[in-house]
Amino acid sequence: MNNLSSLCNSTMKLPSRVLTLRNASVVEFRHSYNTPCDQKLTCKSKASFSFNQNSQFHAYPSPFLAFQGVIYNTQKLNCLPSSSFGLHSTVSRPYGVPVEASPVETDKNPERLCVENCNDENIVGGEVPAAEYGNSRASHESEIDKEAWSLLRDAVVTYCGFPIGTVASNDPGDKHPLNYDQVFIRDFVPSALAFLLRGEGEIVKNFLLHTLQLQSTEKTVDCYSPGQGLMPVSFKVRTVPLGDNKFEEVIDPDFGGSAIGRVAPVDSGLWWIILLRAYGKISGDYTLQEREDFQAGIKMILNLCLADGFDMFPSLLVTDGSCMIDRKMGVHGHPLEIQALTYAALRCSREMLTVIGCSKNLMTAINNRLSALSFHIREYYWVDLRKTNEIYRYKTEEYSMDATNKFNIYPEQIPSWLIDWIPEDGGYLIGNLQPAHMDFRFFTLGNLWSLISSLATPKQNEAILKLIEAKWDDIVGHMPLKICYPALENEEWRIVTGSDPKNTPWSFHNGGSWPALLWQFTLACIKMGRIELAQKAVGLAEKKLSVDRWPEYYDTPSGKFVGKQSRLYQTWAIAGFLTSRMMLEKPDMASLLFWEEDNELLENCVCALTKGGRKICSRDVAKSQILV
Repeated sequence: MNNLSSLCNSTMKLPSRVLTLRNASVVEFRHSYNTPCDQKLTCKSKASFSFNQNSQFHAYPSPFLAFQGVIYNTQKLNCLPSSSFGLHSTVSRPYGVPVEASPVETDKNPERLCVENCNDENIVGGEVPAAEYGNSRASHESEIDKEAWSLLRDAVVTYCGFPIGTVASNDPGDKHPLNYDQVFIRDFVPSALAFLLRGEGEIVKNFLLHTLQLQSTEKTVDCYSPGQGLMPVSFKVRTVPLGDNKFEEVIDPDFGGSAIGRVAPVDSGLWWIILLRAYGKISGDYTLQEREDFQAGIKMILNLCLADGFDMFPSLLVTDGSCMIDRKMGVHGHPLEIQALTYAALRCSREMLTVIGCSKNLMTAINNRLSALSFHIREYYWVDLRKTNEIYRYKTEEYSMDATNKFNIYPEQIPSWLIDWIPEDGGYLIGNLQPAHMDFRFFTLGNLWSLISSLATPKQNEAILKLIEAKWDDIVGHMPLKICYPALENEEWRIVTGSDPKNTPWSFHNGGSWPALLWQFTLACIKMGRIELAQKAVGLAEKKLSVDRWPEYYDTPSGKFVGKQSRLYQTWAIAGFLTSRMMLEKPDMASLLFWEEDNELLENCVCALTKGGRKICSRDVAKSQILV
């Protein structure tokens, strides 16, 4: 949007020590500013945290030395920061050279922010203020709950002695972990919620602090470098020798350069914003989101999402592999999952951003996109029996502003399975929409987040749950929940996936069942007052997950078999189960994580098309979408 061009220029100071792995034996300072803060960062064994000290932290050094001082140097942030932080940079913290440090405070000089003492209760390594609900531990935990918590704590990754995330998978029998031994932003969200709901927010705060420092802050034209504001898909803690028997821990981020397909993660920044809001809502600690560096981080992510381009739609244009489905599966273009997460992240940002100066223009851009995106998704992505019959009777090759078939959809695209599958009183949002193409597959994550964020209308929300209930055997089966339905098979599978042997029909991303989706289904059910559906799904997962050693996904149309290449002891399957259980126990806390219909958005023109003779959508049309 043009409003974004008015965002102010400013600079942000990066972490005092940044290590490039191109020359890992040499510590390179990658900033050009003088700073009064001590540049020697170190770990000192004086920390205490509630995680099991006997946990196995993979290849990370043990015992870990506690980190007593972290220094961040920043210049005052107005809108978007700019610096020399490059693609292959890694945030580093040395240990072995003891120094003392002092408390986090905003210096009297507004041009710098110094984080100095990790002993402070509200800083890295300190205990996050917990809400009342978190002070008491569950006194009647079942055996499966105890096992799940033990496994989740064993998956914790520490950095200089303090917890900063959980690995994707902690399978002791896995000899080739690939990147499953890394901390994924996407995967950590259910782990973070589990810890927050238990009143243990330290690890979440540390995660948010450190991932912010990994955010790419440099504008680049190199196609192999991340764009400004991009969050990494994952990171790994490594130890680097410095000589003289000294070592340094570094955080090595992956912006997609090592991923299959070399695709940058679109959803990482969106999940990060959603988690930042959840941290404040559940813990009651809003100091992070109010900090200038966090405000700048949010704005950079929004700049990526709201940037002008050639696209005519308010939905975000992305490529295959840029979200949870990180392989070629025909979700390039405008997949529902990304639109729903974008909508949720925009609503989070509108709550958290401080509206001063140039932020007013950004807030206008957010409101305009929210309004246009909600209309676009509600109107053009929705299918039920009535809408399917309407598409069946579409005229094609229409050329006018008044065309009914605006995207030139050919009725022959309606798949044969859909007619008998869709229930009388249910409906859902299709997976993708592009010119002359509608992807009629049901994608669970996108539909659930459309419900959670109120991207869909209240009546559409009800219809989505009715469809899941009516098609329980197809979408839930023996293990909640199908990532998409139906699977691509035969020639369609070969063409769309490129004959991907991991995405064979009813496996992995191609119709596999993912326990990690359980917590989002639970949250959606709580919002809609259908707790019995969530309890039924959690009960199914409880019967199998522990027995099957917490698999990553399940295969077959009913989700009966453990996935043929499924990792065991998958952390977000474990955390998703625990989060679902705690949400059902404390629905009042779960209610902090979803959104109701925002009537203010409906007061705006939902299309904002005022040029070239295009018709402006009236407020009545906008409001009528509630009744769809």
